[in-house]
Amino acid sequence: MRSRLNCGTGEPRPGCAVTVRYLYQVLRGLAPEAVFAQTVLGFELASSDPRFLGLNLVMPEDWYVPMRDFELHMKMLDYLHGVYPKVHISLHAGELALGLVPPEGVGFHIRDSIERGHAERIGQGVDIMNERDPVALLRRMAQQGVLVEICLTSNDLILGIRGNDHPLPIYLKYGVPVSLATDDEGVLRSDLTHEFLQAAETYDFLSYRDLKRTVRLSLEHSFLPGASLWSDAKTFRRGSECTGMPDERRSVACQKFLAANERARLEWKLEGELADFEKNY
Repeated sequence: MRSRLNCGTGEPRPGCAVTVRYLYQVLRGLAPEAVFAQTVLGFELASSDPRFLGLNLVMPEDWYVPMRDFELHMKMLDYLHGVYPKVHISLHAGELALGLVPPEGVGFHIRDSIERGHAERIGQGVDIMNERDPVALLRRMAQQGVLVEICLTSNDLILGIRGNDHPLPIYLKYGVPVSLATDDEGVLRSDLTHEFLQAAETYDFLSYRDLKRTVRLSLEHSFLPGASLWSDAKTFRRGSECTGMPDERRSVACQKFLAANERARLEWKLEGELADFEKNY
């Protein structure tokens, strides 16, 4: 990738400036022994290699083995979270619809992924309203700051759920943090620009400020190390260290703060890019 983008040369392409980190993927459709071994490796990598920020369980959630072993997988995560409490966990959960699995299979995956799997982010989260006491769960997610990765194209093409049937408006109503994501770009032939376009065209209540919020939240919940730029990530109120605009001269305190905190440093960079973009409109 870096060779194709001419990184490290006199004419690097813009992609060279993108920060890349990884979530270790556990194949939950394998035998329990293999899933446990991969999960241990994921926790170990995230504890020792700064390129890995956490782990996730992947493969179709509605397949027989992931459905059969879901409770066992949550027990594995619960145990290993106790051994590696600092490792971040992001779980695909709720990528389900009635008809894909028996009715009793759609009522607990999101809740259990948070309560027993210790997920700080949820991928998909489509069947939230089929969960046990969904309103209480939504309020808990908002209070705990559990972000949901919204994949509009994926949910449309794979699950047939779109428009008013999609839970994005419900998540926003209850103040659950959300970001837009592509799911598998190679399978769905989508990119992030298309996801923003689809969100804007599908939901006329979404403003530029709403879309900007999803971008900020994607970094705030990125598991990057260090403190946040924001003293309050719900209102995006700055901390006392960096109060000016990114194009202004930074104070010594701000320079030291950004140098010591990668998450804040990238959030500061994003604010500068947003400000430059907004100058054109």
